Amino acid sequence: MKPRNLIRGGLAGLVGGMVFGMLMGMMGMLPMVAKLVGASSAAAGMIVHLINSSLIGAAFAVVFGSKARTLSSGAILGLIYGVFWWILGGLIVMPLWLGMPVQLSVAGMKNAMPSLMGHMIYGIVTGLLYSKLAKRKPATVTAPDKFLLKNFGSC
Repeated sequence: MKPRNLIRGGLAGLVGGMVFGMLMGMMGMLPMVAKLVGASSAAAGMIVHLINSSLIGAAFAVVFGSKARTLSSGAILGLIYGVFWWILGGLIVMPLWLGMPVQLSVAGMKNAMPSLMGHMIYGIVTGLLYSKLAKRKPATVTAPDKFLLKNFGSC
C-alpha cells in the first residue's frame, strides 16, 4: 500500500464525512457522537465524526483501493463499505461504547434507518472520490525543474 493511497482514502473519507456530518447535524445526532469522547456539543461530535470518517476512508483504501479504480466500482464498493460501517459502527460499536445494547434487532435496525442512509451516502461519496483521486498520476519533475533544483535548490 502506497502512502499516497492512504492519504487519498483519508481525504475521500473526510469529504464523505462532511456530507454525512451535515445530515447528522440536521438530525440532531452530533451530540450523541460527542459522547464517545465524554463531550456533549455538536461541534465536538462533528470533530469526532470527521476524524473517524478520515480513518475509515484510509481503511477503504487498504481494503478496496486496488479494486476502486472506476467511478462505478468506487460507488458500489463504497456503498457496501458504508453498509458494513453502519452495522459495525452504528449498530454494534457505538451503542456498546455508550453503554447501550447492540441494535441488531429488527426494531433497532428500523430505528437506525436514517443512520443507514447516511452511512450509504458516506460510502458512495468516499468511494467515488477515492476512485477519482486514484486515477491521478503523481506530479512529475520536468527537465527544466530538475535543472533548477540541481543548481538552485528549493526556495
